[in-house]
Amino acid sequence: MTERFTLAAGRIREISRLSAVDGRFRDYFERTASQIAAWLEEYDYLHSAERRTASPRILAQHNHALYEDILPEHYGQSYANPDYAKQQLGKEFGPLLAALVFECRAIIPFVYEDAAEEITIRMELFLEIETAFEVEKRQFEALKAEGKDPSERGITGVPAAQGIRKIFRDFLMDYAEAEDALEIADKLTVREGSASARILHERDLTDPRTLYDYGEFITGNELGAQELLAGLSNEEVDRLAMTFTEGYRAGFVKTGKHLELKSCVGLIWHAGFERVIRRAMERFADLGKTCSCFREVLTLFRTIGPDATGIAGADPNPQYRYDHREDLGLFLDDAMNDRRIEALDNAYRRQREETRQFAGPAVLESFGEEPFAPVSSGARVTLDSLQQKMMAQYRQKAVLFYNEAVIGSNRSFTIMDLPLPGIAASRDQYGEIFEAIVRINTLDLAKYREIQQILINALDTADKLEVKGANGNRTDLCVNLWKLNDPMKETIFENCVADVNIPVGEIFTSPVLHGTNGVLHVKRVFLEGLEYRDLCLTFRDGCVSDYSCGNFAGESGGAKRGRAYIEENILFHHRTLPMGECAIGTNTTAYAAGKRYGISGRLPILIAEKTGPHFAVGDTCYSHEEDNRAFNPDGKEIVAKDNDFSKKRGIDPQNAYFGCHTDITIPYEELGSIEAVRRDGSRVTLLRDGRFVLPGTEELNAPLDELK
Repeated sequence: MTERFTLAAGRIREISRLSAVDGRFRDYFERTASQIAAWLEEYDYLHSAERRTASPRILAQHNHALYEDILPEHYGQSYANPDYAKQQLGKEFGPLLAALVFECRAIIPFVYEDAAEEITIRMELFLEIETAFEVEKRQFEALKAEGKDPSERGITGVPAAQGIRKIFRDFLMDYAEAEDALEIADKLTVREGSASARILHERDLTDPRTLYDYGEFITGNELGAQELLAGLSNEEVDRLAMTFTEGYRAGFVKTGKHLELKSCVGLIWHAGFERVIRRAMERFADLGKTCSCFREVLTLFRTIGPDATGIAGADPNPQYRYDHREDLGLFLDDAMNDRRIEALDNAYRRQREETRQFAGPAVLESFGEEPFAPVSSGARVTLDSLQQKMMAQYRQKAVLFYNEAVIGSNRSFTIMDLPLPGIAASRDQYGEIFEAIVRINTLDLAKYREIQQILINALDTADKLEVKGANGNRTDLCVNLWKLNDPMKETIFENCVADVNIPVGEIFTSPVLHGTNGVLHVKRVFLEGLEYRDLCLTFRDGCVSDYSCGNFAGESGGAKRGRAYIEENILFHHRTLPMGECAIGTNTTAYAAGKRYGISGRLPILIAEKTGPHFAVGDTCYSHEEDNRAFNPDGKEIVAKDNDFSKKRGIDPQNAYFGCHTDITIPYEELGSIEAVRRDGSRVTLLRDGRFVLPGTEELNAPLDELK
């Protein structure tokens, strides 16, 4: 432990008992200092003999205390809440000091990672800002004691908000490279001492106490998942791990990439599924690979999306996460954006030898938590139009740097989903749903490969694809398809059979943008954990030209707020985005399971996209891999990879990619028809009224028939 750490911790504890700032801000600084002091006590507790023998009940109490302030029942009176902070501290200081609480809360994961330096710099940020308030108060009182008017010297007892903003901004500028380097090391290399890796290697993964070793928020979801997995046989666990790791390996084989040239696989999972992850780690070891374990840290140094991007427990309050996603807008200008890009570039360059060994992530996602519909806060920081362009530029650069660092042309990934107990009404039903998802993840690949090839054969004769909605769905799309030069050797659609994207069940292509027009509409959909009602996107020559949703219908300015919601969470502040993917999902077994258990709205996109036609906005499904040759099982080369934007990658890479890809699925019950239209005007109907009608594909209707 460094001298800086010790000095900062001592001062934090003093402030928690009594802060000398102006009375209006005293409660803020004392309460925040008390929280930091409590996290420091947790740091000491983690290294104590008492912690090693503590019961699950005691550990649960400690865990709850870490997140108590931002839990929904307390968030209304939390300084982490921008609305409450603005109400108590004023419109100038409220958002700034709420953002300071957000940044300080990053101390919690660093406590569990034993990362003293990262804890120290955040304590010092808090202390520097608190000291600025103290100094101003002392100057004010000294002048008054001398009988002078402080206002004549511009001293009010409270520092200027601009000065506090500068302290915070300087912090973000000064430590940008160090924080980027830490994130890259965690994500793309095997870092010694990772708490998550120690858990996998050393702990009893059936012991509920183990889940509290992360410092992540632990609920009945994580405990219930661990309990269910504890009851599985070694053979059942191995089957899941094999599906997971074989999908990863197959992704390299299918695209002609060389896994043997890489040595590191990035493991990402939700707390509770450690038995599967440990077995997967062992299987990767058999392939000669070591595994990195990347945990998410919510901090202004990292991009904050709607969902966790690393190893995570439960989200204690999605509204808290949503409220702080754009806090960087308090500080972001051209100079900061340039510094952030420079810092990220330098951080990647410093670790180039290590990152070249990264083969890509293997992600075991979870689903089943309560859907989240955010409340729009008046005090929440949002990016202005110039900052939105800066953020879009940063995202694009980040993708380019990443691909250069890991040699993106020889990387792959795999993603598989398992449910959490919160998706079920009872423990028994959770077991049934879990088994149903396992069946979905391990369906007969050969059968789907053959049926999907029938669809592809028909589509390879088509000039365009027409999709129409039904039962209140207003979709009316014409998608222009790639034109084959040699139909005997080339194909338009990829036959997806559960390699990188588990489960099996889709065919997809990159559409030709010019000539792709119409309306995509879905009555209700969840994308990246956020709900959209009556979502409607209009395409003109393959790009989004108009958009709306009904999330805020009936509220003042509801239409405008709906557009802003889409701009932030689907367009990611781009003026427009192209249609990057056109696909037909064939996994009717997954669709039927969703209907049978009433969980359709809570299926993750990886499964949901297989339950109907879907269209992605953003980069193509072959983003950064257009030059890698890929073939379907029938030996034909997949040639429909590019669009007008990705073709710029050789001469203008900054404008070739957007750094996002969002799939939007039309469920079968909202589908009127899908027809392949040939150049001569003749038509081949693939689906009608939500059912497969092309000869040879009717077997896909069997799970739908079981619902009747």
